[in-house]
Amino acid sequence: MDRSSQRCIVCGEERAVGIAIWQQFICYPCEQEMVKTDVMDEKYPFFIKQMRQIWLKQNA
Repeated sequence: MDRSSQRCIVCGEERAVGIAIWQQFICYPCEQEMVKTDVMDEKYPFFIKQMRQIWLKQNA
């Protein structure tokens, strides 16, 4: 990934470091938080909702 800033689909912040999945950007802090989040955590459904954007944009 290049070092230009991109908007994270999870937090909405502009960041330079993260991952891209089908042209959708997830910043490093959000990636780390998602990986550590248990399925029983109250934030888990939020992450699922945000990740769903990847599939919706891919199929649009």
